[in-house]
Amino acid sequence: MAVRRLRLPHWCLFVAAAACAAEPAMLAAQPPSAAAIAEWVRQLGSAQFAEREAASRRLAEAGLDAVGPLAEAATGGDLEVSSRAVEILGGMLASDDADLATASEKAVESLVDGPDGASRKLARAALDFHNAGLGQEALEKVESLGARILPMGQGGFQVVLNSAWRGTSEDLRYLSRIRGVIHVGVHGVKLDEKGLRMLSRMRGLQRLELYGTGLDDAAVAAMRRAFPEARVDARRGGKLGVGGQPLIGPCLINHVEDGSAAADAGIVVGDVVLKIDDDPVANFEELTAKVGEHAAGETVALTVERTNEQGVREQMVRNVRLGGWR
Repeated sequence: MAVRRLRLPHWCLFVAAAACAAEPAMLAAQPPSAAAIAEWVRQLGSAQFAEREAASRRLAEAGLDAVGPLAEAATGGDLEVSSRAVEILGGMLASDDADLATASEKAVESLVDGPDGASRKLARAALDFHNAGLGQEALEKVESLGARILPMGQGGFQVVLNSAWRGTSEDLRYLSRIRGVIHVGVHGVKLDEKGLRMLSRMRGLQRLELYGTGLDDAAVAAMRRAFPEARVDARRGGKLGVGGQPLIGPCLINHVEDGSAAADAGIVVGDVVLKIDDDPVANFEELTAKVGEHAAGETVALTVERTNEQGVREQMVRNVRLGGWR
């Protein structure tokens, strides 16, 4: 009896071959298991250099699933594991995958906000390096949200956030990406814990003004610790609207803003402020500090000395209802 062979059409053979070829690829495309990722994290501390390198490569390829375990591993006591974990997360910051880039950025930021240690220093370096390449984009972003960018001497910038600011606490992260910011003024913008964390990531600040931000004394003290090299000027929010020469007595007023609380109360250029309420004022710096202890809407009594039309110096009291920073 003759055996009859079945002949398949060419297109069937092609489909079968394609399916066989696709099977290994489909298996390879499966995301790694949590156990595999945990093992690769463990291998970051291996005594074998080749094993550490291979584990680093596999974790980088694992992408989003590896972000959490890497962030956790970075806080361990093994410096080799911490440095490799932060290095991998740092590489993910530049990923074209938006979800991966965002997740890794939050992971690195959580390390920067964490306790002092090697992982915090490594994470800060990785974040600074990443932010350095995003300066122009960040500048345009904060400007679009209402920030004022003012050039200062030696190529630095001043950033002012006032009533025109439309951003959120999360948007304050962009400030740390702008190179050359040496002066930040937050005027009449309420700050929360997240906003403070974002601000504290800035580098090279020389002055930080916190006027009417709603911060308590503990929060202000924390910001002073975050910027030991900068002058942190915190005020409750009351604004007088005058100018003078700081640190040089007496407290001579050389500028009064149009429409300000001082102008409404009859303060004029040439007045010398002697007291605010019952407290003596030695210079303009003391005046601004004492005004800063009051909130917008509060009334203070200014004792001023003025030369009258006969050239005689006379004292008078002006009650001033303080305005607010805008």
